[in-house]
Amino acid sequence: MEYVLTAAEMKKCDETAIREYGIASLVLMERAALEAANAVIAKYGKEIYVGVVAGCGNNGGDGIAIARILQEHGIRVEINMVGENKKLTDETKIQLETAKKLNIPVYYGIEHTLYDVIIDAIFGIGITRTVEGKYRKAIEEINASKAHVVAVDIPSGVNTDDGRIMGCAVKADMTVTFAYRKTGLMLYPGASCAGEVLCVPIGIPRSLTDKKRTGVVTFTDKEVDLKLPDRSPSGNKGTFGKVLLAAGSRSMGGACQLSALAAYRIGAGMVRVFTAKENRESLLRKLPEAIVDTYADMDDASALSERERQILLDGLEWADVIAIGPGLSMSERASDILKTVLGHCGKPLVMDADALNLLAKNDALLRELEFGRRKTDAGIVLTPHLGEFARLMKHPVSEIKKDLLGACKSFTKKYDVSLVCKDARTVITKRGKLTYLNSSGNNGMATAGSGDVLTGIISGLLAQGMTGFEAAVIGAYAHGLAGDYAREHASSYYIMAQDIIHSLKYL
Repeated sequence: MEYVLTAAEMKKCDETAIREYGIASLVLMERAALEAANAVIAKYGKEIYVGVVAGCGNNGGDGIAIARILQEHGIRVEINMVGENKKLTDETKIQLETAKKLNIPVYYGIEHTLYDVIIDAIFGIGITRTVEGKYRKAIEEINASKAHVVAVDIPSGVNTDDGRIMGCAVKADMTVTFAYRKTGLMLYPGASCAGEVLCVPIGIPRSLTDKKRTGVVTFTDKEVDLKLPDRSPSGNKGTFGKVLLAAGSRSMGGACQLSALAAYRIGAGMVRVFTAKENRESLLRKLPEAIVDTYADMDDASALSERERQILLDGLEWADVIAIGPGLSMSERASDILKTVLGHCGKPLVMDADALNLLAKNDALLRELEFGRRKTDAGIVLTPHLGEFARLMKHPVSEIKKDLLGACKSFTKKYDVSLVCKDARTVITKRGKLTYLNSSGNNGMATAGSGDVLTGIISGLLAQGMTGFEAAVIGAYAHGLAGDYAREHASSYYIMAQDIIHSLKYL
């Protein structure tokens, strides 16, 4: 697990390291420059011609120090200063004077971009305004060059806190970020400018964040972070949990098949599906391991029959975990299924897709989530994509995108649920927990049924004893890893939801 910091949080870490621990700012700068220089050499070798584009702040100082270290390795390097000398920070002024004494060529403005590698050290994490004037021109020249681009800490022009592009931004091939990952490197569109991200230590004590109880974290090491439930050698199908899946209208039968199969493939012992009768034959043919109960999905029916309701209630009694929503539809009958589940189930519950859309239309049901489960500690997990989340929040998607992390935290302050907000970077929040920003997955997973697979994965993990928040975090990470494996074995263009399920075997 790694912490992901905002600009203010990172600056506070720097200040605390300097003032309270006595680690000089120049020492931190030297460590940062050394790590970045080593990363450049490891990536591109020493037979390169390097241009450092440096601003006036400490990010520019980092870049100038990188130039000096590269020259010590016999690499041809030049410094291109952008900005005014009178605005140089004390540390950057010292670095520039040292570089001149070592006869490193220093230009004011960009003389050319005929380099093999360009080091972007213009702004760093401190940018708050739209990029204009000579800074914009410098960034445009960097982007127009044929050089490999390495950004120092964060690509210049990317907002550190939310990934916004501040007018324009450097498009890096690699970003060497210091001490902690930054939210702007993970959220889009900033993430698309970062290229390969390498997080390196620079001497800031880890104790500054080890005891954090708020903030954002991410997983970056599968071997350490992917903690699937233990499998008892003496277990049986009941030991590993029973999932009831209420999903699949007559025209959306594939959704329940994908969710059910994913629940099995992540380790659930038994899966029972409550679905439209039209789906029975296909489901049993493709997934004979499933138990299938059905209801009549009729246009003129507003509620379940007594027999159908009893079948559903029996399933709720049988199950350890309930999942509802994939392909359920927005019909009156689907609404009755949702009300029955919410009214009679005190067990762990996953709500996705149409269950969320129905919930968004019923304020009374939504208000029930403000207090969680009154009679039990069993958790509720909601897994909306951005459009479904916007409907739950009753705000336009464009507004939520401006501060996705803030919107997710706000929702779980009001509603006692684990929220899995699915986007290019999935955000997982729960009241009183660290916010998790998922780093696994790829754009090939933007395909029909991918969300249904995630519902099945989370349900299967819940069935094996995980808490709602644990299942949400590990489920999202495992889902993304499976998608990454699917891409490795084919391509982003090839991936379908079934490929994600099949790739769970590589976890």
